[in-house]
Amino acid sequence: MLHNFRAVSLSYKKAPLDIRELIALDEGSCRQFLQTLKNFIQATDILVLSTCNRTEVYYTSDADYSHEIVKLLGISKGIANISQYLDYFTIVNEHADAVQHLFNVAMGLDAQVVGDMQISNQVKQAYQWSVDNEAAGPFLHRLLHTIFFTNKRVVQETSFRDGAASTSYAALELVESLVADITDPKILVVGLGEIGADVCRHLQDSEFKNVKIANRTTAKAQLLADECGLQVVPFENLVEAMKEADVVISSIARDEPFFTKEMVSRLNVLTYKFFIDLSVPRSVEPEIEQIPGVLVYNIDTIQNKASEALQRRLAAVPHVKQIISESIASFEDWSRDMNVSPTIQKLKNALESIRQEEMARYMKKLSTEEAKRMDEITKSMMQKIIKLPVLQLKAACKRGEAETLIDVLTDLFDLEKQSAEAHS
Repeated sequence: MLHNFRAVSLSYKKAPLDIRELIALDEGSCRQFLQTLKNFIQATDILVLSTCNRTEVYYTSDADYSHEIVKLLGISKGIANISQYLDYFTIVNEHADAVQHLFNVAMGLDAQVVGDMQISNQVKQAYQWSVDNEAAGPFLHRLLHTIFFTNKRVVQETSFRDGAASTSYAALELVESLVADITDPKILVVGLGEIGADVCRHLQDSEFKNVKIANRTTAKAQLLADECGLQVVPFENLVEAMKEADVVISSIARDEPFFTKEMVSRLNVLTYKFFIDLSVPRSVEPEIEQIPGVLVYNIDTIQNKASEALQRRLAAVPHVKQIISESIASFEDWSRDMNVSPTIQKLKNALESIRQEEMARYMKKLSTEEAKRMDEITKSMMQKIIKLPVLQLKAACKRGEAETLIDVLTDLFDLEKQSAEAHS
C-alpha cells in the first residue's frame, strides 16, 4: 500500500493574527497534542509544527482525518466552536502536495519573510518532538532527513540563506525606520525566546548603543547580555525600564497579553513610544494604541521589507525550487521502493516456503553432501525465479503502476495467506 501523506495547515496566508494566536501551541501543548493524535486517529508519521506564522499537522493515513484533527485542536485549546474557523485551514490530502508543502515550509519558501532561517530550526524541533513521542515512522524519518540534507544544499549552493532577512531582522529594520529622527534611541527587548534572542543579536550588529534586555529567567538574560554586550534589566524593574524606552520589543510566550492598557497608561508617555509585538499569541494588548503617543506593531505588520539580502533571496528562489525538486524525486524513488519491499519480502517467503517443503520430501533419501548440494541448487533457482518479478515491480514503481502489479502478485502467490500464516 502506497503511503498517503497529508497535511492540515493554518497559516498567515489565510488566517489573520487573531485567529493564529487562538490556535497557536507552545512546546508543551505540541507534545501533548501529538499524544492526543496518536490516541484518537489511525495515523503514523505525525508531525506537529506551530510557529508565529503557522500551526500545522502532518500525518500518514489512508483516511482523511482533517476534520477530526481540527476538532481535537479545538478541544486542546478550549475552543468549543472550532468549526467556525474551518475556512481558515488548508487541507492537503494529496500525498505529493503534502510532501511539497513541507519542503516549501522547511526551506522558508512559504515564510512570511522569504527564506526565514528560524523555520528550519523550528521544523527540526517539531521532528524531535515526534521522535520523543514515538510518532515518527521510517517514512517521516527519511522525509525529514532528506529535508535537512536539502537545506544544507540550499545553504551551500545558493544565496537563499545569505544576509539577514528573517522575521527578527525585519523587526530591526522596522525599529530603524521608527527611530530615525531620535538621537540615541533607547531599546528594550522583553522575552528572550528564539526570535527575541535573534533580535538582540541583530541589535548587537546595528548602530544602536542603548539596548536593554529583560527576561523572567535572569540567568538566561545574563548569558545573552554577555554574548551581545547588552544591559540586563531585572524583571522587577521592568516598568521603570519601559518608561525610559523609546521602543519596546516583546517576544514573551504566554496565553494572555503581558503589556496591558492599564500597565502602559501608568507610564505617562510624553512623546512617542513604540511597541513591537513578535509574540503569538500577542503579548501586547491592541487597546494600548488608544493611549496618546503609543503605537503598536504586531507580527503581521512586519512584512517583506526591501533589502539587498531579501532581493538576493528572491533571486535564488528558482535555484532553491530546482534543488527541492531533485530532493523530492530522490525521496519518492526511495519511498516507492520502500512501499514494494513488503510485497517483495512476502514473495521471497512464499517461494522459500515452497522450496523448503519440496526439500523436506527428499531429504531422507539424500546423503549429507547431496542434501547440501540440493540446498545450494534450489536456492540459486529461487533467486533467478524471483529476480524478474522484483525488477518488474521496481520498474512499475517508477511508472507509478506498482499497485496493479502488487495486486497481481498477491493473488497469484496468495501472499496475504502467506503473511497471515507467518504471523499465526
